[in-house]
Amino acid sequence: MKNKITAVGRRFALQQNVFMVAVVFVLSLVIYFIWGWLEAKSTLLGGFIVIIPNLLFAYKAFKYAGARASRKVVDSFFSGVKLKMALMALLLALAFKFIVLAPLPFFAMFSLVLVLPAVTPHLFKH
Repeated sequence: MKNKITAVGRRFALQQNVFMVAVVFVLSLVIYFIWGWLEAKSTLLGGFIVIIPNLLFAYKAFKYAGARASRKVVDSFFSGVKLKMALMALLLALAFKFIVLAPLPFFAMFSLVLVLPAVTPHLFKH
């Protein structure tokens, strides 16, 4: 049985993540035509290093709901945050170690996608 309480949160998290993916792809395409492949690759990686852990967090955060599961809600939320931060650090380390990146487009997209979840509630009604 699906939990109706978490359905709204999951739907909103999906909207946010789809919007972030669209922003990353569109801006990477624009950057590809203006500056070239290295900068576009850097923006794609900068965006997806934030998006992948965010998807995992959204799954963990909206796993439980309700008064009876309040402890599980808190535990899954905090374990999701820890997992998100650890995965983001791992992906950053791997990107810096093994991939040639243009720093400005990489960090610009990384920062933009990191801030987008704070802005999207004003764009989407849930």
